[in-house]
Amino acid sequence: MTETSHHEDVSAANKVKLVLAWTFVGIPLLWGVFNTLAKAALLFQ
Repeated sequence: MTETSHHEDVSAANKVKLVLAWTFVGIPLLWGVFNTLAKAALLFQ
């Protein structure tokens, strides 16, 4: 009985799409976290 692997090689175009997708998600996420921490810091002054 042979076991087959369903792993595919990730092409360069897919890597670029992945990086762009994480950039579009990550930048607003980091901005929101930064703003939240900055406003929370004001509460503890």
